[in-house]
Amino acid sequence: MDKRKVIAAYRRGLISVQECAQILGLDNVELLGHLRDPGTPITKAGKKQSVRT
Repeated sequence: MDKRKVIAAYRRGLISVQECAQILGLDNVELLGHLRDPGTPITKAGKKQSVRT
């Protein structure tokens, strides 16, 4: 799905911020940062997570 359409649906109130973040594959904090500063590109390359063995 087009990221711009997902964000537009959130701004129109059709989906919640949690649903928007889930569709885009981001956490809520990342998403809110992108919504406040629209100049930053939305990528899935987030923080590296450690794996316990």
